[in-house]
Amino acid sequence: MRPFLYSAFLLTAALLASTTAAQAQEAQDTPGYQKEFTYGINLNTNAGLIGGVAVRSTRRITDDWARFWILEGVEVKTRKEQRVQNNIGGVYVRGKTNYLFALRPTVGVQRTIFRKAAESGVEVDGMLGAGPSIALLLPYYIYFDYTPKPDPQTNPNPREDIRPEQYDPVKHADVSRIYDRAPIFSGIGDVKPNIGAHLRGALNFEYGRYRDAVAGVEAGMLVEAYTKRLVTLEVPPTPTDKLNNNVFTSVYVTLYIGSRK
Repeated sequence: MRPFLYSAFLLTAALLASTTAAQAQEAQDTPGYQKEFTYGINLNTNAGLIGGVAVRSTRRITDDWARFWILEGVEVKTRKEQRVQNNIGGVYVRGKTNYLFALRPTVGVQRTIFRKAAESGVEVDGMLGAGPSIALLLPYYIYFDYTPKPDPQTNPNPREDIRPEQYDPVKHADVSRIYDRAPIFSGIGDVKPNIGAHLRGALNFEYGRYRDAVAGVEAGMLVEAYTKRLVTLEVPPTPTDKLNNNVFTSVYVTLYIGSRK
């Protein structure tokens, strides 16, 4: 996933830069809108196929400058996670004790680099923004099989006892008894928040043939840091500080659609 996003970012930048350079001479008209609202899906190097969702509002200040805010919600995974499948088809992540979700409200400025023609083409904008990061540690639950072994004398047919519990690599050391991963929101009542901050820089490639509709790609890099280490993995005897971080970097791509006026 990570090499794919890096390659997509570089290829998109190269192709669209060459296209917009040819359009720059004829795209001299001023923007025909003052506000823009978009929403889309996020792909990044710290997540799976789809990392999360994002909404963005942009307001023009001048012909070339705008200010924006973004609200983004994504799942953050470490590259040390290892998915394991047991002999009955159940799948879980070895040593994972918590999911990590991040809410990122961002405010920033946007500078138009190449302006598209009124009804067609591609506009390229540079974006720089920052804001707080709110990390939510949600307990990672598994189904653990406590069913006792059959005893021909006292209990030949033991009653099945499979319980959902937060994964504890010490308590659940007998991995042969891990039945499956429990639903993602099983531990919703025990969410632990953490506060941090982030900085992002991106290129925004905007497509569209009409003044009231917009679609495009935002491709960039993000770094965020938290006040303490966010523990999502525990794999004894490896120290937790070798498996978990409080600083995260990622390359991301957001595919979006929206409207403006």
